[in-house]
Amino acid sequence: MRGRYVDASSMYKRGASRDYINAYDEEGSSVHFLNGKDIGNPPWRRSLPHVLVATLSSFLAGYHLGVINETLEGISLDLGFSGNTLAEGLVVSTCLGGAFAGSLFSGWIVDGVGRRRAFQFCALPMIIGASMSATTKSLWGMLLGRLFVGTGMGLGPSVAALYVAEVSPAFVRGTFGSFPQIATCLGLMGALFIGLPAKEIVGCLYVLRWRICFWVSAIPAAVLAVSMEFCAESPHWLFKRGRGIEAEAEFEKILGGLHVKSAMAELSMSDRGDETDTIKFSELFYGRHFKGSLIAMILMDKLGRKVLLLGSFSGMALSMGVQVIAANSFSSGSGALYLSVGGMLLSVLTFALGAGPVPGLLLSEIFPGRIRAKAMAVCMAVHWVMNFFVGLFFLRLLEQIGAVVLYTIFAAFCLLAVFFVKTNVLETKGKSLQEIEIALLPPE
Repeated sequence: MRGRYVDASSMYKRGASRDYINAYDEEGSSVHFLNGKDIGNPPWRRSLPHVLVATLSSFLAGYHLGVINETLEGISLDLGFSGNTLAEGLVVSTCLGGAFAGSLFSGWIVDGVGRRRAFQFCALPMIIGASMSATTKSLWGMLLGRLFVGTGMGLGPSVAALYVAEVSPAFVRGTFGSFPQIATCLGLMGALFIGLPAKEIVGCLYVLRWRICFWVSAIPAAVLAVSMEFCAESPHWLFKRGRGIEAEAEFEKILGGLHVKSAMAELSMSDRGDETDTIKFSELFYGRHFKGSLIAMILMDKLGRKVLLLGSFSGMALSMGVQVIAANSFSSGSGALYLSVGGMLLSVLTFALGAGPVPGLLLSEIFPGRIRAKAMAVCMAVHWVMNFFVGLFFLRLLEQIGAVVLYTIFAAFCLLAVFFVKTNVLETKGKSLQEIEIALLPPE
């Protein structure tokens, strides 16, 4: 039965591909034309609700990254490990270990069950983990809860980047692609706002206050899980699974009826020569903050991804240079302070303009459809590992080699990034995912 099902699916897929390719060749390659008439861009309002629901996963990731900062003192007093820096460090960093595991397997989960179900799988451990953290009476219960939350954190942002790229019209994909970064910032700000009362240690009130901070996070997670039942599935995933009729229905839901035929034609064009889902692991390797993210959202589809990355990494290199000057002995006390603060603010702003929001969007655009989810999983796993090690060793390196050498190293990496972007990164502004995939195909 399984063999016959796969064969039938493949036959449908090949047949559908031929039909749509013929239509595509007859009517032209632009999604703006139907029977020779200009029909304009798809209405962005149709896909916006689906994108907003998806970004709840990024909001939750930001919230859980920030909530521990305001509640750690109350947690350590209540659970009996106050003054134990190792235990406090574990409470902070355990979720990063879970995020690594979640992101590592996210590609296989997303390709196996689809984008909508993956979001629900992301919400489930966040609800369980938040509940465990809010009710625990011991350090080990807190660590287990943070580990559960971390797996959801690792899964959510990578799925959000994929989903937003696949359901957004090409002309606003950059703008919509910035939403997860903005949602992460809002999550961090929300955690700060809700966690402020938890820092006031008054009698036994701190016990209730820090627990409420974790209970609150279960609400948006539950909203994400329920709302995804009413959101569109990715037409790209459905088409890849041989479910072309369902893909058409989802395209109609997010683009409108006029754009379904041309969207399916482009999807079929990128499917030429891609009749197998077998993937070699080596294929995956070839082929301030909130205000800055808002500016990036506005500029993403105007200036393009590449320009924002070049400006962002250049600005970050400059900010590291300012930090080097501030750390030099010839800087006066007050002058060094102002330079250091200015360098930090410049670094945060320029990061939020490009290096923060662009990579997640760009990665979801440039990988071929058949390996997109798994390649994103590998990239996000690397991201969480690097995040963990930078946080772990930064203070130690600062102490051992000094600020001048350390910030010089950071500046050098930023300049290397500028060179890499200039020479290797393809501009994807205004292009459909299929046009990008075809542009990146190796010459025959």
